Amino acid sequence: MAAQIVHAAGESVSGEVPPNTNAVVLAVEDETELHVVARRLQLASVPHILVREVDPPFDGQCTAIGVVPVSDRAKVRPILGKLPLLGT
Repeated sequence: MAAQIVHAAGESVSGEVPPNTNAVVLAVEDETELHVVARRLQLASVPHILVREVDPPFDGQCTAIGVVPVSDRAKVRPILGKLPLLGT
């Protein structure tokens, strides 16, 4: 799981990481909920990366989302604000 999180974070940033960027790791129940979150981000025009596993046994399964750093969190808060932190 940690590898997928790092992959999503790295894929969601191009160039230098903006100053004061925070990385927050949130959790979802399952892949279906991950797809719902990705769709909501897409509908809100929030740039993001949906990471898919490329190796068996989870080949093709969505495993993480990386959201491009944003300075105005108003667009992402309604989508991500109620998701729990990973491990809580």
